[in-house]
Amino acid sequence: MKIAQIAPLMESVPPRLYGGTERIVSWLTEELVAQGHDVTLFASGDSITSATLVPCTTEAIRLSETMKEYMPYYTMMVDRVARLSRAFDVVHFHIDMFQFPLFRGMEHRTLTTLHGRQDLPDLYPFYRAFPKMPLVSISDSQRAPIPDANFAGTVLHGLPADLHKPNYNLEDGGYLAFLGRISPEKRPDRAIQLARSVGIPLKIAAKVDKADIEYYQSVIKPLIDEGDGVEFVGEVDERSKTKFLGNARALLFPIDWPEPFGLVMIEAMACGTPVLAFRHGSVPEVIDDGVTGRVVGSMDEAFVALPEVLQLDRRAVRARFDARFTAARMAHDYVNLYRKQVELADGVRSGEKIRIEAERSIGSIIPVPELTATLNSRSQESKQRAS
Repeated sequence: MKIAQIAPLMESVPPRLYGGTERIVSWLTEELVAQGHDVTLFASGDSITSATLVPCTTEAIRLSETMKEYMPYYTMMVDRVARLSRAFDVVHFHIDMFQFPLFRGMEHRTLTTLHGRQDLPDLYPFYRAFPKMPLVSISDSQRAPIPDANFAGTVLHGLPADLHKPNYNLEDGGYLAFLGRISPEKRPDRAIQLARSVGIPLKIAAKVDKADIEYYQSVIKPLIDEGDGVEFVGEVDERSKTKFLGNARALLFPIDWPEPFGLVMIEAMACGTPVLAFRHGSVPEVIDDGVTGRVVGSMDEAFVALPEVLQLDRRAVRARFDARFTAARMAHDYVNLYRKQVELADGVRSGEKIRIEAERSIGSIIPVPELTATLNSRSQESKQRAS
């Protein structure tokens, strides 16, 4: 199949550091190429891929010193995709909603994966305004706020099976891990409380966005500074992540928001590391409670569950990852959706062809002006009889 992948421009594909969506696009693209598909990636110019790269900016916008506004670049990219779209069987978007107006009438040849939260009130009327746009959710829970949207399917994330090497023999002691963003909804404060409750060191590998600097300075840094055992290590790259997660006794995922997926959970599983996670969003769909971690609903439950998590079989954690969350499985699921869209597009084209041929056939039997005159004459005769 000829497939176009449309990536965000804020980060490169794959990203240098933080960027969950861009990593998913990279892993999906590489797996599709490995499976023999003809893939074109629309992304920033500093992206690295075995697919055909169409650079839409010179570099990732977030790290650029010259690009300050993202809207012009996204608008130009979507316009370029629209002009080239007929070269592909399927156009797969990962950029939220920029493309919706331009692809009205061509929806059947597209898929849009929703990577973010969907419980924002402005989104419900938006999806109702574009009822034919085929969407893909990354968890079933992500659909809940927009049940009337046109979902083609749910595809859980996956990552390359060889990306992270599992660690089954931890050094004595070890530490607990928190990986992600420093933000109120990620609740790193809970992670600090939990680690101190069991007397195990906590390492926090996270980025601090500009919007969250105040939260970090006023809430998290004082908690770190008030005692021993908590280390803030900043952002980690992909190579460092294996060691960071693999050497951890458990990953703490104490979120307080409707997480659409939570990629870090399956990254930990790939390392054989169990997860303690709070019951929000996708968590119950991702964690096999009692096998790959524990799912809790409160801090009281978390205090009880954490010692249980530390005793889970790390080999069983990795085995469940291999069964459920590889990039090969993710690509297989997407290809099934692509084929359905191709069949739908073929049906639309066939229907349009039949309609055009039918109109031509009628016109060849009775020229259109004569047909119109005949219908008008019969209408007048009917009115006269009725009177």
